[in-house]
This record gives sequence, structure tokens and C-alpha cells, in this order.
Amino acid sequence: MLIQMFFRFSTSPALVVCAALIAGLPASVGPVKADELDSSIARGGRLYDKWYKVIKAPKPEETHPAWPASNTKKKGDATQRCKACHGWDVMGKDGAYASGSYKTGIPGLQHMAGAANETVIAAIKDSTHGFGGKMDEQDYVDLANFVTKGYFPIDDFINRETKVANGDAAKGEAYYNTVCANCHGKDGSEPKDMGTTLGSLSNKNPWEIIQKIMNGQPAEDMPALRAFGPQVSTDILAYMQTLPKAE
Repeated sequence: MLIQMFFRFSTSPALVVCAALIAGLPASVGPVKADELDSSIARGGRLYDKWYKVIKAPKPEETHPAWPASNTKKKGDATQRCKACHGWDVMGKDGAYASGSYKTGIPGLQHMAGAANETVIAAIKDSTHGFGGKMDEQDYVDLANFVTKGYFPIDDFINRETKVANGDAAKGEAYYNTVCANCHGKDGSEPKDMGTTLGSLSNKNPWEIIQKIMNGQPAEDMPALRAFGPQVSTDILAYMQTLPKAE
């Protein structure tokens, strides 16, 4: 299946579009074609992560007005990210952010799966979220696609209590060495500006890592594997959890 998809894209102008989306470049505004929906969802996932990096906007300095006063551990741009309130697992107060430095008491977005994009875009632009005028219309469409169409039952792929990925590490090793190792190194220690290793990150916050595997890293040339489904990303995550942890 992977080989068939490669040849289908490599002999088509769609390869150029795919590469542009992976690089975080904005697409033309308008309805998303069915065969490019995964690309839009993945870009929306990067916007959900750090919208200002994706669109190359100045980093917000102020704490978001809706950030709860009860949380004094985070401020500034850290509070301006969608994931800061709604979580990497998109479950908000009912997920990994039920405790810890990102505890806000804010609900997740599971109930928005299958909702109309217009509903999500209106919420993004409302007075509570306050992102109206800060992005282009295609950015809002991509972000809404991530929220309404990018949901998957993450607890089926990552054990909530143990944080262990429910994947095939042997398959994940083959995927990792083919797709990831060129930039991250065979041992997951690259690039050095990560500040730690993939072995440590994938065991500490697997919900973050699976989203980055599926959607890519904002403002980086990291490929997004969303089109191959969550199980492939889970297999990679399972292998990454076997890599060396930072000392």
C-alpha cells in the first residue's frame, strides 16, 4: 500500500502540493479536495500545536485572556497554543491535563468530532478564543478540519495508565529507520536542540509524540504520516519508547 501511494503521488503534481503542506506553507483558500483532506488535517494539527510558528507570525508575548488565574505555572506564548488548554490528547480536563503544569479545568474537544467546520471556526474567532483576524481563512479551515475530522480514539492506541503505546515495535523500527532516523538519528538523540532524546519524550508524553508523528512539527520539514492512519504512528511510537532515555 505504501509503495502504491508513493508512485501515485510521485507521478502527479499532487507531490508538489503535499510537499508544500508538509513544509507548513499555506494552501489556496477554498474547499479541501477529498484526496487532500489528510494534508489539511495534518496542517491543522500543526496549527493546533503552534499556530504562530506555522504561519510565521511573531511569537505572542502576553498570556491569553482566557487562561485561568488558578494556573500560575504557565504564561505568555505557552498559553496561546490550542493544545495548552485542550491537551495533546484533545481531552482537556478529562485527559492528561487533568493534572500537572497545564491543568486548566477546560474541557476537551471530543464532542466536536463530526461537527460543522463553521461551528469550530466561529468558536476560534469568538471573544473567548480571540483568534479572529490572526490567521488566514485557509488556516481556520485546516484547524477546523483537525478538530472535526482528525479525532481518533487515542486510548485505543496509548494506555492511559502506563503510557505504553499499543503498537508493534518491530514494524515501528522499520518505519523509524526509513522515515525518522535520517533527522533524529538511529538512537533518537538528534537534533540536539530537542534538549533531550526521543526515548525520553515518547515515554514522558506519548500523546504529544503521536500527534507530532501524525501531523509533523510546526515550521520544520518533518513529514506528517497521518494519511497512513494512527496504527503506523503507534508502531513508530512503540519503537521510540525502546530508544535510550536521556541520562
